[in-house]
Amino acid sequence: MRPDVIPRKLWEHPDPESTPMWRFLQNVNKRHGLDMKTFSELHEYSLRNRSQFWADVWEEANYIHEGTYSRVVDESAPIDAVPIWFEGVKLSYAENVLYSRPKGSSSSQIRSTVGKEDDKVAVTEVREGASETRDATYGELRERAGRLAAAMKARGVKKGDIVVIVGSNSIDTLLVWLATSWLGAIFSSSSTDMGTKGILQRTVQVNPKLLFMDDAALYNGKIVDLREKMAEVVEGLKDCSNFDNIVSIRRFSEARDISAVPKAITWDDFLASAGATPAIPDFVRIPFHEPYLICYSSGTTGTPKAIVHSLGGVMISYFKEGGLHEGLTGSDVTLQYTTTGWIMYLSNVAILLYGGKTIIYDGSPFKPDSSILISLAAQHRATKLGISPRWMFEFAKNGQSPREMADLSALRIVTCTGMVLSDQLFEWFYDSGFPPSVQLANISGGTDIAGCFGICNPLTPVYVGGTQGPSLGVAVEIYDSMVGDGEPGRPVPEGTAGELVATTAFPNLPCFFWADPIPDGQKGGVASPGTRYHSAYFARFPHVWAHGDFCVIHPTTRSLHLLGRADGVLNPSGVRFGSAEIYSVIERRFADRVQDSLCVGQRRPKDHDESVMLFLLMKPGQKLDEALVKEVKEAIGKDLSKRHVPKWIFETPEIPTTINLKKVELPVKHIVCGRKVKPSGTLANPQSLDFYYQFAKVEELVNPHPNL
Repeated sequence: MRPDVIPRKLWEHPDPESTPMWRFLQNVNKRHGLDMKTFSELHEYSLRNRSQFWADVWEEANYIHEGTYSRVVDESAPIDAVPIWFEGVKLSYAENVLYSRPKGSSSSQIRSTVGKEDDKVAVTEVREGASETRDATYGELRERAGRLAAAMKARGVKKGDIVVIVGSNSIDTLLVWLATSWLGAIFSSSSTDMGTKGILQRTVQVNPKLLFMDDAALYNGKIVDLREKMAEVVEGLKDCSNFDNIVSIRRFSEARDISAVPKAITWDDFLASAGATPAIPDFVRIPFHEPYLICYSSGTTGTPKAIVHSLGGVMISYFKEGGLHEGLTGSDVTLQYTTTGWIMYLSNVAILLYGGKTIIYDGSPFKPDSSILISLAAQHRATKLGISPRWMFEFAKNGQSPREMADLSALRIVTCTGMVLSDQLFEWFYDSGFPPSVQLANISGGTDIAGCFGICNPLTPVYVGGTQGPSLGVAVEIYDSMVGDGEPGRPVPEGTAGELVATTAFPNLPCFFWADPIPDGQKGGVASPGTRYHSAYFARFPHVWAHGDFCVIHPTTRSLHLLGRADGVLNPSGVRFGSAEIYSVIERRFADRVQDSLCVGQRRPKDHDESVMLFLLMKPGQKLDEALVKEVKEAIGKDLSKRHVPKWIFETPEIPTTINLKKVELPVKHIVCGRKVKPSGTLANPQSLDFYYQFAKVEELVNPHPNL
């Protein structure tokens, strides 16, 4: 990103004053006697008046709840104190998904089915390649989730217990989540394509009461029997004191025989635990700040962190992001491609809070061909589509145009996240990919906060590059990355790259990390020095959340540009830049020959400086030769600078990715720096790491390109 150049404007809302964010702004003006007119003014208000702003959002969200709060939050508490929000308020996720609160109701506890009528379709489940489709109405969700909650209660599940599912993106998985939260218990999910090791790394930590698991899975055209994995998981949970049963979910027309799996019970037998005519339990409302969800970090360099999210924090944040930033209402239809092991699973079903409809897709997004998600979006008149840069890249490199494949006239917004979105894909989106009326919402945040730091909004234009701007109520700054760990951070001017931080608390901070004991003598609470929570986010700069992203804010557009991970920043001869800058050149100039690339820094104990290594995965039929190496170096030198040019360029047979298709840099960086790495259970191709060990002694290689 060049801070002295205003990037190309791609989109602007035709009628911003018709949007929910504009209406919210006017309500705030009226409530507090203000005269705000712009997103910038609203964002500034949200930071200078934190308690007042979040009270405004809470009022607008209109959730069913009980109790009142005397203060929103202790604003004097630093962010690493993880202060309590809306103390005195209790609510239920399941209740607010399954029912609505009438507008203008005098009581916060009144629930209604207005907008969530019995016969209104809430969920359409689509199996890979549209090989099978089934619907569930709001009435069916209420009835089935209630029966499942009754069975869980009969089996002893209560407030604070943990229920885990290893399941597909299906109606049944959603029912487990709803039934769990119905009882005030804590939900956690992993996807069926995760290996046994990855599942156990997560599940053993949290010591669940119950584990639900599909008996089979379909991906990439293949049906996989999961009973062996079931047995392995049960064996791995043998020392978990709370664990009672694994419940087998029939994934296809006939249930598989699970009699050989210890502690296993079928879904039907589990439901029978509550009797033929079960008494549906009351919703258990829990305090705003208490746990309801556990998500996990990627674990690419160690044991995944079990990140615990509060019920109220997630719900108020999603109303702010979905209801205000994205403008979602009960008339919207959303399709988010995700697995149940990714944080975007929350976004996948969150439209139900508004009374809208979600299309949940399970399987490969390229089966039977790449058009499947586009066809579904057109068929169901989706207004929001959630995808990843990798998905867009596949379309762009193959010369495909979604807008020419199907009628996307209902589509209003496309969100994109998971990795850095290149400038080339921004332009492809509008020049070739999607209707010009669609807002491209490049968002960034993650599992850590179950929300966004950078996000879209309807009141400012979309420019090439980055996210449109910051999320309301989140004090984002860029700090000097040259400051040492534990030293006070220094903000850098806009246009200067540095580390993304948040300086004040917001509701969707994690409650704590599960099984993360506070060291003896520490009085700082769940994020005290010595906890994994503190070392993950607060050890970098005192009393500041350091997210680990290397970013820059454009001084004119105020867009937030992600340049890569802070721990993967390249630093040859003291020149710091992100790998995304290198990837952008490769995508723009060499997409006809290079399928993908991976760029890391190498600095071994004996090295006085860091060297940049670039690995290229060639397209079928293409080879890396000396001429192409020279061409790549010249292109990077011309488009960026001579100091960006990699010292080493090699061909690679495979690039490591997570099961969610994110390319993984850090393990490769550790390997080429001479360290041994234990592959994470989240890697889709852990064997790919073996190739990179040879480069720890790069000088000794018999190099096929001797002039490098």
